[in-house]
Amino acid sequence: MKKIALVGSCGSIGRQVADVVRRSAGEFSLCALISNRSLETFNAQIAEFKPSFAVLTDRDAAKGIIAPRETKVLSGEDGALEALGECGADIVFVACGGFAGLKYSLKAVETGARLALANKETLVCGGDIIMPLVGELVPVDSEHSAIWQCLNFERRAPFERLIITASGGPFRGRKFADLKEVKAADALRHPTWKMGAKITVDSATLLNKGYEIIEAHHLYNAPYSRIKAVIQPQSLVHSMVEFADGAVLAQLSNPSMELPIQLALTYPGRCRSGVAKMDFTRAFSLDFMPLERGQYPMYDLALECGRRGGIMPTVLNAASEIAVGAFLRDSIGFTDIYEISADVVAATPYARAESYSQLCEADGAARRLAARHIKGV
Repeated sequence: MKKIALVGSCGSIGRQVADVVRRSAGEFSLCALISNRSLETFNAQIAEFKPSFAVLTDRDAAKGIIAPRETKVLSGEDGALEALGECGADIVFVACGGFAGLKYSLKAVETGARLALANKETLVCGGDIIMPLVGELVPVDSEHSAIWQCLNFERRAPFERLIITASGGPFRGRKFADLKEVKAADALRHPTWKMGAKITVDSATLLNKGYEIIEAHHLYNAPYSRIKAVIQPQSLVHSMVEFADGAVLAQLSNPSMELPIQLALTYPGRCRSGVAKMDFTRAFSLDFMPLERGQYPMYDLALECGRRGGIMPTVLNAASEIAVGAFLRDSIGFTDIYEISADVVAATPYARAESYSQLCEADGAARRLAARHIKGV
């Protein structure tokens, strides 16, 4: 039985990991559950899975944890790191969102466990510092799982070009200048995926796709010149790999995170999942469209920061988190997300990414600057 430490157990990805464990017929157990503050859901998970460690990083919420005697209850980020260090997990599944995921990924690497990575910020912000240290890393994002599968589960396999697909989000085909009056409810209506609010807004701006190109750069040791994004509105082709002879391999499935989540746990094997299979007996089409530069300025800004490297992706991530939070509270407009993020990036001098503590400082400074910009909007 493989033991899993699950960081972000109450989020959308974390709950789907629990679904896989639930139907695994004893192949997996959850040895550590770590979440932020969703107390009711967390207590239900403890009661069902009986982990050795249960941690809420929100210390006030952690006071309400109900656990059996054999479960060690901890709180705070230090408690989460202690649990990861002591639970003896075979797989650390990092499913939380945000910059905080980087510290948990670094801890997973330190333990020698397989890192099942569903946290974008680990590579977007910390790719330079974690990739030289990482052992077994399995990507969970549907796009990067697709590339990994097309490369026959070998992240260092040769290729000519990586082609990452995007749905185009809810505003596909509309000009950025026409989106000033867009409200949060509009941005949260993603045409094909059901995700958390922050990542759904990032999909509407296509910042998320820019992040995936940065991730691909680190995951597959790929120059930016050999990574391309295209619009695939049906979200059936999750990404493609082109090889030197011109052959292109694609991974197709109905849009669901369940497949890449399950594969991250069962690799190198595969087993049945709850994902509806594609029906090739009926007619359907696969459309591809160019992702035009200039149409999605947050995507362009992400590529600029990725190419510059160093602390710049961390700065962009921090500024955009603050800006998206303000947008979701109706404090700023949709197009202000870009304006604020770009201003913070422009105001921050470049520095090499050399340590986690340095990235924390860059993250904090960018958040403070973004907050000051929002007050001036």
